[in-house]
Amino acid sequence: MSHRRKTWRTRQRRLQTSPWRVPLSYAAGALVASWVVPRLEVHVLPGFASTIGESAALAVYSSIASGMIALTGIVFSLTFVMVQFSATAYSPRLVLWLFRDPLISHALGMFMATFLYALAALSWVGRSTPTVPFISVIVVLLLLLASVCLFVGLIQRVALLQINRLLAFTGDQGRKVISALYAPFEAADSNGDSGDVRAMPPSQILSYQGQPVVVQAVHVEELVSLAEASRVVIEVVVAVGDTLVESTPILHVIGSPQPIDERVLMDTIELGEERTFDQDPKYAIRILVDIAIKALSPAINDPTTAVQALDQIGDLLLRLGRRRLEIGVFRDSAGEARVLIPFPSWEDFLRLAFDEIQWYGATSVQVRRRMNALISDLIPAVPAERRAALEHWQERLRGSIDRNFVDLAERRDASEEDRQGFGVSRRPAA
Repeated sequence: MSHRRKTWRTRQRRLQTSPWRVPLSYAAGALVASWVVPRLEVHVLPGFASTIGESAALAVYSSIASGMIALTGIVFSLTFVMVQFSATAYSPRLVLWLFRDPLISHALGMFMATFLYALAALSWVGRSTPTVPFISVIVVLLLLLASVCLFVGLIQRVALLQINRLLAFTGDQGRKVISALYAPFEAADSNGDSGDVRAMPPSQILSYQGQPVVVQAVHVEELVSLAEASRVVIEVVVAVGDTLVESTPILHVIGSPQPIDERVLMDTIELGEERTFDQDPKYAIRILVDIAIKALSPAINDPTTAVQALDQIGDLLLRLGRRRLEIGVFRDSAGEARVLIPFPSWEDFLRLAFDEIQWYGATSVQVRRRMNALISDLIPAVPAERRAALEHWQERLRGSIDRNFVDLAERRDASEEDRQGFGVSRRPAA
């Protein structure tokens, strides 16, 4: 990976973890521009002036300045209230991800920049010439227009907190990472067996030192290049999404005659305060499950939301079932195994998707019917070797229904297949 690409990636991570830097950059840029632009205009273009009178310019600048600071306070107060409400109603992990959306930071920065520049432009009206600087008027109007555009975009982004859009957004993030991470199932399996390599004792162990952090991504290309150059095998013993605490082993270097620089090894592992969707399809399913089981809690009691979450979960499982999930062995240009990374199996995805929902929705007829239809739809749609795990969960679901529904009529209703929960039922084959 080139130095430029690595620097850009680091900068993006830093902006996501420190969103306050963006509005501060806008504010600083506005202050610098308010000091430079009028002076250049007065000295370089002394005769180039606006036809707007002083009183009109004062009214326009003061209206824009006072209106922008009031708009900023109202808009972001309401945004924070909606974010907090959504955190309690859906999942705090997803809402925090949305709150750190770059659009919110850029909108706040643009509002502040418009306010500061308009306020500074007031001091130049009638200051050195009897006319109003033309370029300053244009800059203020352009900033106002940009603020309006970002305001519209911000309203659209806040509307994402509606449950249907929130579920679709989460599903979209999962679909992106699945498409980027896994090859179609029909593709040839180039991983092969790595059992002999894993059985060898490591010559170097890299452990984590510091406060708890989450593995956000593993830079595979860098690891493969490093392993090939050092003629070793590197085994990553943590998975993306794992939390690291003090002294947690991260990497095993196998076959190295001399230790590799630990700083170089650590640069290949992206760490952060929270999980991200990058390289982690489990995270999207995890959030969808969180939304579903929170909706099934006695405090909310909203099984319809759980059914809608199962719609997205079913689509993600279908895409995963048609992809080759055995991607843990990465080879160099000569075809030799160089990097080993743990990735979730098909059974791991099914356990994450079904276990908690079928437990917390044990007495919900609507959820049971939707899960029956979901599993029945998946079985013929995935490759034959993936069906046994689905049939196992189908049997578990039937056994759970028998245990939780004593009444024969209720048990019969819960055992039906219905994609809507309570919509058009399909009686399962006996």
